Amino acid sequence: MTLLSSIMRGVSRYSHLANIDTVRLLMSIGGLVPVPSDALVTPVTFSVRKRLLRGILENLDAAEDGMRELCGEWVVGKKTWQRLQAEWRARKEGKISGKPKRKERVVLYLHGGAYYTSSAASHRLITIPLAKYLDARLFALDYRLAPETRFPGPLHDAVSAYFRLVDDLHVPPENIILAGDSAGGGLTLALLMYLRDNDYPLPSGAILMSPWVDLTMSCESWESNAQYDIVPMPQPGDHLNPIACYLGEHMEKYLTHPYASPLFGDFKGLPPLLIQAGEVEVLRDEITLLAHKAALAGVEVRHELYEDMVHVFQSLPFFDTAKHAFASCHDFVWNFLPQYQSRTPQSLDTSAEKGLEDEIDTDAARVVRGDGTETGAGREAITEEIPENRRDSGGYRRKHHSVSPTPTLQGCEPSWDSKYVSSSSSDDEGDFEGGALRRSRSYLSSTSTESLPKRPSLSKRPSLARLRSTFSAIADVASISASDTMHVPATHVLHPPVSGDVPSSLSSSPSRRRARIGSLSMTSSAEAPPEPAIRRAQFSHPDITTLCQQWLSSGPANHTTTYKPDSGAASPQLTHKRRHTRTHSLSGYSGKLV
Repeated sequence: MTLLSSIMRGVSRYSHLANIDTVRLLMSIGGLVPVPSDALVTPVTFSVRKRLLRGILENLDAAEDGMRELCGEWVVGKKTWQRLQAEWRARKEGKISGKPKRKERVVLYLHGGAYYTSSAASHRLITIPLAKYLDARLFALDYRLAPETRFPGPLHDAVSAYFRLVDDLHVPPENIILAGDSAGGGLTLALLMYLRDNDYPLPSGAILMSPWVDLTMSCESWESNAQYDIVPMPQPGDHLNPIACYLGEHMEKYLTHPYASPLFGDFKGLPPLLIQAGEVEVLRDEITLLAHKAALAGVEVRHELYEDMVHVFQSLPFFDTAKHAFASCHDFVWNFLPQYQSRTPQSLDTSAEKGLEDEIDTDAARVVRGDGTETGAGREAITEEIPENRRDSGGYRRKHHSVSPTPTLQGCEPSWDSKYVSSSSSDDEGDFEGGALRRSRSYLSSTSTESLPKRPSLSKRPSLARLRSTFSAIADVASISASDTMHVPATHVLHPPVSGDVPSSLSSSPSRRRARIGSLSMTSSAEAPPEPAIRRAQFSHPDITTLCQQWLSSGPANHTTTYKPDSGAASPQLTHKRRHTRTHSLSGYSGKLV
């Protein structure tokens, strides 16, 4: 973590030695870091056509002649793929009649990267586990990047991709989940606001991972957390300043536009939001204000703050906390959203299923291995027969009635619930370099703490592999994106209620409750996050100042769930921070400082 932070700050300090092409080149290098294995990835190119869009996109839409193309890729987990194959085959053979029993979800993912770098492929380390957790087909969009395309060009691409799902592929809006990280999280909120403002049908909900929602950078956490986070602060006049690259000569006009800085917008009427942030990331305060303002507008918000975690920590596979965050995404979609959806997800009709099948089940589909590379094998490599008694099980989201302390989801393979162990075997799946294998949670649950396998030390990995992994991890200047995978049964209750009175069953319990998820143990508490404040070192926008004052005077409008590792499991790379009591904004944080 020290190495990663140092290099990220060095990139910012010596940005004059590089250009945007260099950054993008680094991000285009694939196969460098271990990723979740056994996923099917299918690249797609589609034409952008006129859709009679309204509002700010009217002129851009009118200029489309059907010649411009956008790219993206479908991501489907192995077990989801096998289930779909079985259902498609049964339908063709006439064994399934009428509407399917399962209400399928489709995820539209918008990647981060400060609006000027990264791609759908670079974010497979997030999109692959997210698709697995949700047992859903996920489409990751390659929207146009700055500075070649300025605001609101990327929003136009996101809207085009959304309507392609709804109008062209006939996916009901209530079946769609939006998701994004960092700049992609801000773009996700902009997409929601645009759809709402122009009376278009809204998706069922959105998952926001460390969303960048205030381009004015008015909040104090940009400075108070600068020494802990991996994200460098954009500097005025820097040719790699992402804000200048994105807004261009119209910066003053669009800096506080709700579609560029969603924190300045109106959240009324938006669907439920899952908002995840790291406690020590520079965006922490603006994300806290986002959850507060959205809750004030009547939006159902689940705001999660992860102790000692940095910006888009879900992308860093050496953080066990990332597993908990992805597990929460599963819980949000399958347990939380159904309570608040005005319309329940629909069964995909024949035309929708046929359209999705034709796009995903093609010769272009490839399997992504655990070392980040494509195997060269097509979709047949992960197509297996599924026992008849499992075909209608609903994928990962099987209801559990087992009394086992660490139940696993149906169809979950050992290689998908991973722990690193040293091994010299050459018979592994190629999931990790250096012969690292994976063990199932059932193995871990039957093993004492003292005998748990250890993660291989860096010294055992080839120096070239170590160097390649480092470059891949640091390449995204504004949004590091990688992840690990873990599956969690739906019966785990991960969060307190987000609105209304706290049930007596919770109010009578201790303030801190324990939520054990597989081999990962986290402690959660419904406490207020650190108080957001404006930056003292520079001018802060009056609207943000007012919002901070409102937060301080009346308290947060939303519930925040703070997660920390179980006692004795604090993140060692940031422990030095906790040896010093911060004087800034700690009155609302009741956690103990180590």
